[in-house]
This record gives sequence, C-alpha cells and structure tokens, in this order.
Amino acid sequence: MEDYPTKFRDALIEETRRRLITESIPRLRHCLAQLSEEEIWMRPSPQSNSVGNLVLHLCGNARQWIGSGLGKQPDMRNRQAEFEEKGPVARENLLKLIQETEVLIQTTLERVSPGDLLEKRPVQTFEESGLSILVHVVEHFSYHVGQVSFFTKAQKDIDLGYYSGMEL
Repeated sequence: MEDYPTKFRDALIEETRRRLITESIPRLRHCLAQLSEEEIWMRPSPQSNSVGNLVLHLCGNARQWIGSGLGKQPDMRNRQAEFEEKGPVARENLLKLIQETEVLIQTTLERVSPGDLLEKRPVQTFEESGLSILVHVVEHFSYHVGQVSFFTKAQKDIDLGYYSGMEL
C-alpha cells in the first residue's frame, strides 16, 4: 500500500521549493542587480511601493507565514514598517535579508510532516492550515515578484531573460 500522505507532502514541498527557491527568489535577486540603489527605493507614485518595500514585505510575509505559522517560531513582524521604509537600505542588506529568508523557508520545509499540512494554526489574524500557508506564500511571492519584474523592465527597457534558452 502506498503512503499517499507522504507522497502528497513531498510533491507539495517540492513544488513550493520550485516556485519560491528556484523561480521567485532568483528573479528578485536578478531585478535588484539591474537597478540602481535610487531605483530600488523609487516609488512610481505616492500610493505605490518601491522595489525595496516589496522585498522587505515579501521577506516579512515569508517569515511570518512560513517561519512563525508553519515553523512555530515567534512572530516578530512589523508589517507596517515594511511599507513605511523610505530607504535607502543598501542592496547588500536586501540581498542578505533574501538569503536569510531563503534559508528559513528551506529549513522549515524540511521539517513539515504530512500532518502539518492539515493542522490549523494562527497566522496574522487568520486560522490557516499548513497547506493554505504554503499556497498563500507561493501566490503572494508570485504576485509581488511580478510587480518587481514589471518595474525593472519598464525602468530599464530590458528583457529579464527568465525563459532564455527555453523552447516554450
């Protein structure tokens, strides 16, 4: 008899890693490498966020949802500060924060059991299952990395090359 809960868990963790670690995080790094420090902190309008704000926000969200929600670590997030930051926070510091977030995601995912995917736990003001936490973070990263990519392409008038060498 096959162990479907473990196979499902393994497939979900692998897909989460692919979307966050293999796709989204390298795209964030790539965009940061294309932009000047000034561009990283430029807000297209008063109601918009800078790329720097979005990096802080994505790292804060992943720490809260995956690190605290799924990994049961203390929640130290100050969400509002992610948007209030005017910068400049140096690119190197943003890259270090991304690296720390990547390590947190990886180490937390390694410890997820099949039962963790169904267990409800508090995150922000919500009660979420481990499954919904992973789906949320993948979707949230995708959304904001898309915004960072759009800004970078518009600012630099470049193809970011995400699919270079692939026959689509």
